Amino acid sequence: MKVRITPQTLVVFDAFLEAPEEWKYGYDISRNTGLKSGTLYPILMRLAERRLLETAWEAGEPGKPPRHMYRFTPEGLKLARAHPLARPASPLDKVALGQGELGRAVLSLIALGVAVLARMAGGGH
Repeated sequence: MKVRITPQTLVVFDAFLEAPEEWKYGYDISRNTGLKSGTLYPILMRLAERRLLETAWEAGEPGKPPRHMYRFTPEGLKLARAHPLARPASPLDKVALGQGELGRAVLSLIALGVAVLARMAGGGH
């Protein structure tokens, strides 16, 4: 079975490789990787269809909808670990790539600093 490995799929692999045996929620994966739902969920569905991800529904608290959870199958873990570019991302890698909460916060601070410097260079106070 051929699996298309896009850069976005590698980001998903990396998210799962941080704790490969743990169940993950799509929303958390999206938040931690910066991938939008329109990109992330088709990747998750494709990996699940190819039996590279196991899926389950977690019953929600009363009044809350159930949540879909994902984790690697043994085959999915093997594929992710075998791919030369997939590896667990360190927190510093995430900051450098602008991923995760800390990475996005750092990018926001950099953008703010650039805007302030541009304003100062232009003579605005």
